[in-house]
Amino acid sequence: MQGKDITVLAGFIMICLAAGGIGSLFTMQSIPTWYAGLNKPDFSPPNWVFGPVWTTLYILMGIAAYLVYAKGMKKKEIRGALMIFGGQLVLNTLWSILFFGLHSPLYGFVCIIALWLAIAATIWKFYGVSKNAGLLLVPYILWVSFASVLNLFIWMMN
Repeated sequence: MQGKDITVLAGFIMICLAAGGIGSLFTMQSIPTWYAGLNKPDFSPPNWVFGPVWTTLYILMGIAAYLVYAKGMKKKEIRGALMIFGGQLVLNTLWSILFFGLHSPLYGFVCIIALWLAIAATIWKFYGVSKNAGLLLVPYILWVSFASVLNLFIWMMN
C-alpha cells in the first residue's frame, strides 16, 4: 500500500468515525439522564459496551468503503455503491439524533429500520465490487439487527 492509498484509507475511516462523533454529541448527554431513566429489557448491554463496538464498526466501515473506492471511481457501480454507503452513514447519524437527541424511541425505530435496509443494500452492492468489503459490513448489520430489537423493546416498554 502506497502513501496515497494509506491517506485515502485513513480518510474513509475518519469520515466514518466523524459520523459516529456527531451522533455521540447527542448520545453522551442523554445517557446519564434520559436514557438512564428508561425501562430497558434484560438483554440490554451495559453502557460501556457501545463505545468500543461502534468504534470498531466505524473502522470496518471505513476499510470496506476504501476497498470499494480502490476498484476505481470511474465505474458507475462503484460510485453508486459509495452513494448508498453515504446514505446509510447519514441514517446512522440520524438515528442518534432522533433516539437520543429528540428522546424518541419511536422515531429512532423508524430510522433504524431504514438504516438496516440501507446497510443490507450497501452490503449487496459492496459484495458485488469486493467480497471482502461486503463481508466487513456483516458485523455492522448484525449489531444493527440487535440494536433494532433493543430499540423496539425500549419503545414498547416506555
